[in-house]
Amino acid sequence: MKAIIIGAGRGSRLRHLTEEIPKTLVPVLGRPMLDGILEALAAGGFSRKDIIFICGYKAEVIKARYPDLTYVENTRWEHNNILASLLCAREHLAEGFVSTYADIVYRPEIVADLVRAPWDITLACDTDWRRRYHGRSQHPETDAEKMRADDRRVVELSRRIVSEQAAGEFIGVMKLSAGGARRFVHAYDEAKAAHPEGVFREGRTFEKAYLIDLLQHMLERGEAMHRVDTFGGYMEIDTVEDASLAQSWWSGGRTDA
Repeated sequence: MKAIIIGAGRGSRLRHLTEEIPKTLVPVLGRPMLDGILEALAAGGFSRKDIIFICGYKAEVIKARYPDLTYVENTRWEHNNILASLLCAREHLAEGFVSTYADIVYRPEIVADLVRAPWDITLACDTDWRRRYHGRSQHPETDAEKMRADDRRVVELSRRIVSEQAAGEFIGVMKLSAGGARRFVHAYDEAKAAHPEGVFREGRTFEKAYLIDLLQHMLERGEAMHRVDTFGGYMEIDTVEDASLAQSWWSGGRTDA
């Protein structure tokens, strides 16, 4: 099983913070976000040789700083989105994988919980998610990748879920077994062939699709997905405002499960 870090984009809403470095190298809580992600993956049993980084913007900077990772380049990072970026590493997915967004900070225990989970497709969910949206003007609650669930089973993933109906926010970290990975890649290929142009989901083309777009597409076709929870211990750094709020978010949240 491999670990995949999806980090090709620039992070334009971080403005001057990403003029010289990719988004994942922006310092949060005193260190680059990537250092925290690598620590979390290590807690799940992944050594550096098991980690694939999908690069794009300022690829040469991250390759120079972290030469022990394996790199796959998304050469179309300016034109596509997270889903297409992940599939740039498709040759590394077959034996199962843990994937993570690159612009997030989270407790290492989350990855260990995912790895131990018995299901084929398991998503990490922050159940304390709404606290981080208080006073957050540049990335409102409506942008959250929300999740509805029936106990452990995920039933819907969408930004359009009414906040009061959400079990939590998908944090961008998931685990797929070999079987789950096989079905995921098959679903991707089928959906791509069926949507060569025009809208795929929620006004987006397939090339611009988010990861949750394909996951929801699979849910609607009967795929089983489950969740593991964290109560806080997670934050996404998407804007300059987010970076300025990070310390108060982190210190204001509970650290127990």
